[in-house]
Amino acid sequence: MRRDIHLGALALALVLSSIPAPLRVEAQAPAKVPRIGFLSSRSLTALASQLEAFRQGLRELGYVEGQNS
Repeated sequence: MRRDIHLGALALALVLSSIPAPLRVEAQAPAKVPRIGFLSSRSLTALASQLEAFRQGLRELGYVEGQNS
């Protein structure tokens, strides 16, 4: 009985390995979410103008804060 199970599993593996790749169903890798960070030792009030310029540059490139993924 055990031999039949092993032979059946082997036969199934051989059949499945002969199926062309486009017919196989495979999961898609999840899309990576781009993340942009900003590190500084200065306070946000001291960086306000530079931070706004940084955000404006990203907007000009098409990035919308909180919406792009």
